[in-house]
Amino acid sequence: MKILRFVLVLAVIGYAGWLAWPFISPFFEGADPTVATERASAMAEAGGGIPQAALWIGAVVLYLIAAFMLGAGNPRAAVAYFLGFLADAVLRLAIDRTSNGGPASDSIQADTYAGGGEIAQRSAEAVAPAGLPVDPTWLILGVLLAVGLIIVAVSRRRRRQRQAGHLTV
Repeated sequence: MKILRFVLVLAVIGYAGWLAWPFISPFFEGADPTVATERASAMAEAGGGIPQAALWIGAVVLYLIAAFMLGAGNPRAAVAYFLGFLADAVLRLAIDRTSNGGPASDSIQADTYAGGGEIAQRSAEAVAPAGLPVDPTWLILGVLLAVGLIIVAVSRRRRRQRQAGHLTV
């Protein structure tokens, strides 16, 4: 179970890194830190009723918290993971709704980081080699839900069973 927990921790950290890549990539590319700030402000300006930047950052932070809690063996890791999943699901569904011909789709360009169009494009590119006839939004949400259920199973506390006649210590 420890190996499965370790693999899950790496998977959740990897996904959080993939989700946060548009903001952290300028630091690895040697660009000025203002590039990340410009990307964040462009995303905040393009967001509709729900501030998409807050959902995006919240999902990343909650996924990282869940990964560290799961690595420490804390059973509340599943709660943090599912809160991050909810933020991610709302963000993905808002992106999917606005990019499928909604009134905000004209302002969202796939090559920019505004409005999360870049997440939708990267998700579609990640699923494209498989050639599946499923919408990548629902496929990724299904995989994330399955990972969450595995985290619930792994993070449950195990109680020692006492046999008759043994004292509890």
